[in-house]
Amino acid sequence: MAGQTPGELGIKPIQGLAHVRGDFGVELSEATIPTLLAQTVAGFGDRPAVCFREQGLRWNWSEFAAEVDHFAAGLQALGLRRGDRLGIWSPNRVEWLVTQFATARIGVILVNINPAYRLSELEYALNVSGCRAIVTAERLKSSMYLEMLRKLAPELDVQAHGALKAARLPELRWVIRMGDERSAGMLNYGEVLTRGRDGFDVAALDAITAELDCHDAINIQFTSGTTGNPKGATLTHHNIVNNAHFIAQAMNFSEADALCIPVPLYHCFGMVLAVLACVDSGARMVFPGESFEPLATLQAVAEERCTALHGVPTMFIGELDHPRFAEFDLSCLRTGIMAGSPCPIETMKRVVAQMHMREVTIAYGMTETSPVSFQSSTSDPLERRVSTVGRILPALEAKVVDPVSGAVLPVGEKGELLVRGYSVMQGYWGDEARTAEAIRDGWMYTGDLATIDAEGYCNIVGRAKDMLVRGGENVYPREVEEFLFRHPKLQSVQVFGVPDAKYVEEVCAWIVLKPGETCTEQEIRDFCREQIAHYKVPRYIRFVQEMPMTITGKVQKFVMRDRMIEELGLDVAKTA
Repeated sequence: MAGQTPGELGIKPIQGLAHVRGDFGVELSEATIPTLLAQTVAGFGDRPAVCFREQGLRWNWSEFAAEVDHFAAGLQALGLRRGDRLGIWSPNRVEWLVTQFATARIGVILVNINPAYRLSELEYALNVSGCRAIVTAERLKSSMYLEMLRKLAPELDVQAHGALKAARLPELRWVIRMGDERSAGMLNYGEVLTRGRDGFDVAALDAITAELDCHDAINIQFTSGTTGNPKGATLTHHNIVNNAHFIAQAMNFSEADALCIPVPLYHCFGMVLAVLACVDSGARMVFPGESFEPLATLQAVAEERCTALHGVPTMFIGELDHPRFAEFDLSCLRTGIMAGSPCPIETMKRVVAQMHMREVTIAYGMTETSPVSFQSSTSDPLERRVSTVGRILPALEAKVVDPVSGAVLPVGEKGELLVRGYSVMQGYWGDEARTAEAIRDGWMYTGDLATIDAEGYCNIVGRAKDMLVRGGENVYPREVEEFLFRHPKLQSVQVFGVPDAKYVEEVCAWIVLKPGETCTEQEIRDFCREQIAHYKVPRYIRFVQEMPMTITGKVQKFVMRDRMIEELGLDVAKTA
């Protein structure tokens, strides 16, 4: 089976049950992230590697690696050491990419902070992970990052670099800001680079890298929490290096490819499915802009002659429906990945027909599994690629079980999907209880409802856990509900998802007010503004007298959802 793609392995369920195993004959890599980059530089050093169109920057692999080394040396000079945590809070900028590999070079754990986070979320993420440093952009659209950091750490105005002692952020010592402007109490990104270049000693850096282990934690990715706080999924070099390899393999990626990356770097989609897959294969990375814009993405594909394009369904819909879509020659496109939320079958068909992505694949996974578990391959029949999420990747195992009894179900029956193998995270950072709940006997309980057919293809049909996906962003209703409960006028609140043509799902809140209180939808939205990420703010808000309940007092969210679908005249799109 060597040399074959996952879609050619002929994976079939075991004994007629919804239980599949990928090719376990493959050899898993023991490389760390810096080792992987060094291998790519050795093979493709003079080939183009990185293009950030908005910043006007282009590097080949050797130039990129040199920049990574200088920033790594600068972080080392600050006093950051193996196992320390460094937060990155930024849209898609070259500084983000360099930081990803510079931290890995010296064994510092990168903490990905969602660019949409507001004060309470930022404070929690920095403190629960114990970040000693943060690399931050100045702002993104209406999110004023430096202002928010000053609100959390006003001590920046009076304390020296590296001596920060903030009451609300007790572990934080360094704030490294992007851009050339000076800010009190903060270092500039360029300053850290300069420190690294001055007296640069590659042998000393190599000695640090040589001590790293592929099973070291290297990345903390926050996912929304069902109990009110985000959870820090902790991933190792081994997790994400191997996952990126099999993802690239499924797309038949090589150094001849160029991938357009409009998906966010803070998310596994950008960091693993895009960046690390390119490093694994030597493919060129093209970033259209700091955040997704349909026109900029179309321009980047056409002008850079990209052969691949990644995106969540909402992004592809935005590109296809852009009024200038017909102006762009996209015939260079061959493949890419649509993932992040359920993929409408009709959208997939349009991507193949109108964007020339005849070898587009669908991927399914979760942050906790590094992230991809199932992926269609370029050789799968088109009907399979537009109607399923593909088959299990090599060296992984999955089964569909009865959510109550835990028994493996027959082929075709719906149950909870469990995944086991090299990709399962170490756990949730600092949270043994929730780790034990999520991982049992090596199996990751995904919370997704799925079926596996007789050929081993998987279909995601719902979610066992109370979660919705808006435009590729996971939203846990419990988290939003607990935030809204802080509003003094609310007696009870229930949050759930309703179908949406653009974002696949939108956030809806039903609210019961305290006796004698009055409130408006705008008042609720104003309460959310600047406190929680924009994608968590309910689009639809309804004030009701009571919630639909079962006889035992359990809230019936499906009844609320059905009523909103009827009231709003929404269509439920068929998805893979």
